[in-house]
Amino acid sequence: MGSSFLERIEENEASLSSSEKYLIQYIRNHLKEIPRLSIVQLSMEANVSTATIVRAMQKLGYSGYTSLKIKLKEEHAEDKQFSVVETVNHKIKEAILKNEREVTQTISMLDSGMIEDTVQKMIYAQRIMLFARGLSEMIAKEMMIKLQLLGKYSEMHDDPNIIRKISQTLKPTDLVIFVSLNGKTEELVEAAENCRTSRISTITLTTNRQSPLVERSELSLIGYKSKISYFPDYEVHSRMPLMVIERILLDAYAIRVQEKGRSLTN
Repeated sequence: MGSSFLERIEENEASLSSSEKYLIQYIRNHLKEIPRLSIVQLSMEANVSTATIVRAMQKLGYSGYTSLKIKLKEEHAEDKQFSVVETVNHKIKEAILKNEREVTQTISMLDSGMIEDTVQKMIYAQRIMLFARGLSEMIAKEMMIKLQLLGKYSEMHDDPNIIRKISQTLKPTDLVIFVSLNGKTEELVEAAENCRTSRISTITLTTNRQSPLVERSELSLIGYKSKISYFPDYEVHSRMPLMVIERILLDAYAIRVQEKGRSLTN
């Protein structure tokens, strides 16, 4: 279990500043109130900055203020006032595990051979067009910037009318990459159909294997989307899976481009 709160104070008191000592004394005098106070509330109640709280906790060997509350809960297991700490901690852990699951599951779903095929299509395309809507636009924009930094001509479009228009005027040497969480966005599906009709190569980054966008795309990289959403009334599910795919794909692309550059100089 390690040193108790009081023992840690004694062990590290010499390293505390005057404001930090004042804070620690305040916590000791109001120990029963600590479980219900957030770091911001404690800051206002004790009249110290949140930075002072964080520094004091770290000097005592805690990762932060919540870490202190959890340890106090363990030290006062019989006190019902500290039970609220467990509830808060459980919910935060649930949120962390949700994101961890999306990352690990997405990585496990990716096939290195599919990544390689996708990278080769990107390398040999003269232009790469990125189409995305909503929150997925940020990922598509990041892809565009990275591609441009690596010397590849790329454009990112998020306007529905422009997406529809450009998808009708592409050349056989172009490559289109769709970034869409659900793969059902109407203008993206329409653009994919236009590309398929004109035999333009397409790649889709999504979490919906059964989507109309995947059905119309030449290659698709599929991620894992958690069913848990903390914004149930809005279509703002986590784009973490798409971000993971994008970063792995661009890292792989950078590796192949660098290898190609070295082979040309040898």
